[in-house]
Amino acid sequence: MKVEFLEIEGLALITPQVFTDDRGYFLETFHYEKFKQAVKSYEFVQDNESASALHTLRGLHFQAPPYDQGKLVRVIKGKALDVAVDIRKSSPTYGRHFVVLLDDIKKQQFWIPPGFAHGFLSIEENTIFAYKCTAYYHRESEYCIRWDDPQLAIDWQVKDPLISEKDKKGLPFHLLDSPFL
Repeated sequence: MKVEFLEIEGLALITPQVFTDDRGYFLETFHYEKFKQAVKSYEFVQDNESASALHTLRGLHFQAPPYDQGKLVRVIKGKALDVAVDIRKSSPTYGRHFVVLLDDIKKQQFWIPPGFAHGFLSIEENTIFAYKCTAYYHRESEYCIRWDDPQLAIDWQVKDPLISEKDKKGLPFHLLDSPFL
């Protein structure tokens, strides 16, 4: 497993070792001790998976403390543009975002610690996206920032993605009173 720490502190891109032969492939998708040594010790309590039609956009979501979530995300099938937005008030990169392409070829994982809003766009039909979470889903603590907020200026590479009604009502970034210091 190779870990690359990214330009926004806390974010990491993890590239697993994939063993392939004429039968297919094998990889470890998670190894607690290796993750703990490379990134930090987190306890994962919930795994989620979604299937998305082409150009489905989900996000930008986060949960407020004490239900804040770290997420270890990956694409099982297809391709997704994955985005993390720094919403830690005291961070020198507050309001900045990082975009990574995740796919079923490289099998990379993106570590997004608590203090970030997260979203992704499927860029292949029937993209299957999986993520491990450090806290359970808690509806009352969930927030959504507008995916197309001009202040964030995220290049999603599509103009009219498929979006849920909940995500269409996301909060403009300038109105966010982030609960993360």
